Order: sequence, then C-alpha cells, then structure tokens
Amino acid sequence: MLVTRKAPHFVAPAVINGKEIVKDFSLEQYLGKKYVLLFFYPKDFSGVCPTEIWAFQEKLAEFEKRDCVVVGCSTDTEDTHLVWLSIPKEKGGVQGTTFPLVADTAKTISKNYGVLGGYEDYDEEGYATFVGAPIALRGTFLIDKNGVVQHESINHFLLARNVDECLRTLDALIYLEKHGEACPANWHEGQSFTKVSREAMLEYLSKG
Repeated sequence: MLVTRKAPHFVAPAVINGKEIVKDFSLEQYLGKKYVLLFFYPKDFSGVCPTEIWAFQEKLAEFEKRDCVVVGCSTDTEDTHLVWLSIPKEKGGVQGTTFPLVADTAKTISKNYGVLGGYEDYDEEGYATFVGAPIALRGTFLIDKNGVVQHESINHFLLARNVDECLRTLDALIYLEKHGEACPANWHEGQSFTKVSREAMLEYLSKG
C-alpha cells in the first residue's frame, strides 16, 4: 500500500497533448503545484480501456478546475500510444485525448505502484517465467501537491472505474486540506454535515 507514502518516482516516455512524444516524462514537474490523478490501465486497443480514457477526457476540465492533472499509464510503447491517439473514437481509438499517456514498457512503474497483474517466478526446470498477466491492473492513485499518495484503489482488468468517484475523492481531499475536517461517507462538495476535526478522527481511530 502506498497511501501516506511518497509516490514512486519514475522517468519514462509519454505522449502529451495527444500528439507529441517526450522521452523524459516525470511527475516531479507537478510537485508543489498540482494534484495528480495517476491511473493505470491494461492495454491500448482493448474493449474497456478506451471507455475510461474517454471518461477522463470528458471530465478533464473538472479536474483542471481543482488544480489536478490526469495522467494515464499502461505497459504499451509510446509509439503504440501515439497510433491509438490518432484513431477516432468511433473506430475504437482515443483521438482528442489531451492528457499524458505514459509508456511503461519496462513494467517497472506498474511494479513499483503495485499494479502489475502478475509476478516473476521460476518453473520446475529453473527457467524464468511470469505468473499472471504482465500488464497493469486498473490502479488509481491520488497524489497531493507534496507528492504523497492520499488515495489508491486497484481493480481487476475487466472492472472499469467510476470517474465521478475520482472527482469526489479529490474534492474530499481538498476539503480536508482546507478545513482540517474529515468528510463522512458519500459526501459531495457543497453538502452540509456534522463537522469532525481531523485530529478527533485520528484520536478515535487510534483507540481501535
């Protein structure tokens, strides 16, 4: 689990603005400036993954209003990302996507974030093998402006995310940071509730 820990550092190729490949993309550029919603998905050119890309793109302005950048990542190459980004939505592509798509071809980013869908092992004859699927599960990580992971969730390959819930969680984090008060279950921005301070909640939890 990464919550309360610094988000693992990485430098990797990515496609930005839907059309430009950069070889040294890193989340470090956002430190002290932006929240980051980093999400992992299994594969380009698949059935469910483009629906998530479209959903995040449709809500991108809402994330940006909250000072948050959205970054996608899979184990595909940057060239594969670029081709996928050139294909229209009606043909299964994600043309029009403007947030970065990171290429984790070495699978080290997925592994460091705990979302790689399997693990390395050896067979009975001593040969290296991989158990499971060497692609990313649907991991979602909300990282604050200090580079600390404040929320994470990991779904099976076939279980897509709810982008509105990602926004709600971001709103709750922003409220907590601004007011120092914990938000109750199912809270939404603008909803009134009985206020509970962060300190009181931590004290309650520490008593088991």
